[in-house]
Amino acid sequence: MYEYQETQTYLAQVAEDVKEIAIGELAALGAGELSPTYRGIRFQASPALLYAINLRARLVSRILAPLATFNCRSSRYLYKKSREIPWEDFIDSDQTLSVNASVSHSAIKHSRYAALKLKDAVVDRFREQTGRRPSVARHNADLGLHLHLLHNRATVSLDTSGGSLHRRGYRVSGGPAPLSETLGAAILTLSEWDGSVPLYDPFCGSGTLLCEGYLLASRTPPGMLRPRFGFERLPDFEPETWQRVRAQAAAGIAPPAPGLIAGSDISCEAVAGARRNAGKLAPGAIQIEREDVFRLESLEGRTIVCNPPYGIRLETGRDLSDFYRRLGDFLKQRCRGAQAYVYFGERKYLKKIGLRASWKKALSNGGLDGRLAKFELY
Repeated sequence: MYEYQETQTYLAQVAEDVKEIAIGELAALGAGELSPTYRGIRFQASPALLYAINLRARLVSRILAPLATFNCRSSRYLYKKSREIPWEDFIDSDQTLSVNASVSHSAIKHSRYAALKLKDAVVDRFREQTGRRPSVARHNADLGLHLHLLHNRATVSLDTSGGSLHRRGYRVSGGPAPLSETLGAAILTLSEWDGSVPLYDPFCGSGTLLCEGYLLASRTPPGMLRPRFGFERLPDFEPETWQRVRAQAAAGIAPPAPGLIAGSDISCEAVAGARRNAGKLAPGAIQIEREDVFRLESLEGRTIVCNPPYGIRLETGRDLSDFYRRLGDFLKQRCRGAQAYVYFGERKYLKKIGLRASWKKALSNGGLDGRLAKFELY
């Protein structure tokens, strides 16, 4: 019996900045015995709930099912213990696998080397038993494994998500410095937008915030477009339970009112890409136009969410102080009765917008120490 089967305990990987609200999300989905830990949140769940959380979670990056935990002070012992795991329970020799590792405060110093030893253990077991071995795939592997080594204690886990959950399946067009889907979901969660007033993004880029807004307003589980999940590789996977969980989720989807979610961007390329992404998710449901934010007549009475352009998305090193001053003037003059949630990829520009924030939250994005600020506009 594997560790997750004995304890019904899993690890949800989440960004440190959103760990608190992710605990709230997991609790609302029904997870039990929640406890924050290194780079994630431990929780208990039944098989049905594990499937549902993978399907419905908006803030979680992936969910790991621990297979075995053991003390480990050498690469030789890591190889030995990992080779003892019956990998034939999860994969065939003609399929593919990927291995990731994180290493901290241990005799084994390098994560890539640790991942290599785990991979060697898996393929050598197959080669000995069948004369053939699984291949390694960087993307879309049949089986994803994760090794966590902390203070010389190793945990080997299976990725039940089958790759990062931020890949919702609607992003067919990217763009420069796109906002990650989980960060977009975090911004909307912190905004507490509930669909009672229109949502607008005047710097929509590839449309992430608009698409995440649609998922939220329509009660569409973020994983509905994913073709498969890693939990389908578990030896105790219950196909009928999974089909029931998915059917229940689909039955709860309710498209929002037309015009509830809209946005714009000054870039023709961005608008075209955002329309493609929104069309993959819900054709015609999200209104996206090409507009210069400073020529918009009014955004009064709406919830405004946006990730304005900053150095990476424009010209590296360009001073955007004047741009943010103009944005602050626009919000004051043409957005009365609105609430604006502005994400600052470079927090130094918070002082340039000329508005007093109701609150500020730290949210990192792609290595940037960003801030989300709420502005109430009267």
